Amino acid sequence: MIIDLPDTTVSQVGKQLVKVREEGGAVALGRVLTLIISARNGVAEAAIDAANDASREHPMRVIVLTTGEGPSHLDAQIRVGGDAGASEVVVLRAYGAAASNEESLVTGLLLPDAPVVAWWPEEAPIDPAASPLGRIAQRRITDAATTPDVRDRLALLGKTHAPGDTDLAWTRLTHWREQLAAVLDQPPYEPVTAVEVHGAAASPSTALLAAWLRLSLKVPVTWTYENPGHWEAGIKSVRLTRASGDILLERPETSVAVLTQPGQPDHELHLPRRTLRECLAEELRRLDPDVLYGRVITEGWEKLGPPETGE
Repeated sequence: MIIDLPDTTVSQVGKQLVKVREEGGAVALGRVLTLIISARNGVAEAAIDAANDASREHPMRVIVLTTGEGPSHLDAQIRVGGDAGASEVVVLRAYGAAASNEESLVTGLLLPDAPVVAWWPEEAPIDPAASPLGRIAQRRITDAATTPDVRDRLALLGKTHAPGDTDLAWTRLTHWREQLAAVLDQPPYEPVTAVEVHGAAASPSTALLAAWLRLSLKVPVTWTYENPGHWEAGIKSVRLTRASGDILLERPETSVAVLTQPGQPDHELHLPRRTLRECLAEELRRLDPDVLYGRVITEGWEKLGPPETGE
């Protein structure tokens, strides 16, 4: 069910939500958090779709805020039932002076005593924790992959990092980190002496994986941005050098990786790029600060040298 509320107020939206609940169209008591999505119109629907999918694991209220130029007014839309997954979605489109105070637009619609997560699918503020929406959120989710200059954005994330910040470029690394950790947990338990990481120039995950390995293994890490004609998206390969021979985890294509180890047959692994829904659902599983990400984006990033450029 979709309810349109043109030229409205936040108070009227709140009253309509209560009315919908009283009529049995939505139940707020089972919601575990409030997710605030700040996005422009062209991106908002994809973010809503991802949130609706994630809501089957995390029932929540989703507040979507878009702003624009024009005469001051607020349009709203409420989506419940089949149009909102296991969540209830409130879309706020604010224009002109009505868009000047983002915090006041959403405060009256937050679920009482429930954690708040703020998500910027793209065009995140310079300092998320200090932004109007970031100040009221326990967790703040950004995505460095949506910025044109990946390295500058990661450096900025490190400088402005606050507990509760995270980035989907880090979340996309979960399966890579699991595979590499599993390999090093097996014999012969030799120390790694050097690391090479290769990935696409548009992939901030490449740099974050290199920073994590530099922080965790305390060895020199060389990371290379591949030529877009050779590799367009995501991480290409990781090579770990040990005395008995190199361990290589490499993608010949975007959905499959091959693990090569000394004295063992090659293993083909299913390692596709993670979807937006998967990454969002993972981030919503934890509402406490991601301490490891904080160390990687600050300590690990500072220790990492500049990237090389692949041929």
